[in-house]
Amino acid sequence: MEELTKTEERVMQVIWQLKTCFVKDIIEALPDDPKPPYNTISSVVRLLEKKGYLDYKAYGKTYEYFPKISKTDYRKTFFARFFAGYFDNSAESLLSFMVKEEKLSEDDINKLKAIINKNQEL
Repeated sequence: MEELTKTEERVMQVIWQLKTCFVKDIIEALPDDPKPPYNTISSVVRLLEKKGYLDYKAYGKTYEYFPKISKTDYRKTFFARFFAGYFDNSAESLLSFMVKEEKLSEDDINKLKAIINKNQEL
């Protein structure tokens, strides 16, 4: 699966939320102000379709887009790449980073411990 640019990822987030949409729906759902031009988003959508992230139904010259890849599947792939690239596949490095850099609260740490304990029981 080819990695997405930041712009492509923003557009995919909207499409995953909408489930099916036209380019105009994507533009309306983007929080940008001013809204990006129609042609810009249309180009991004065509790139996403070429990369295999989207499919479409044609209604004459109008296209209704929908995701071919679920957000969950993308998240797994993205996280695996991120985890390997930035934390050398080390859960200890990831958790250490989260505790030190993200300033996790005591409650957050207890929730993480509970998740770990629950998964050890499985």
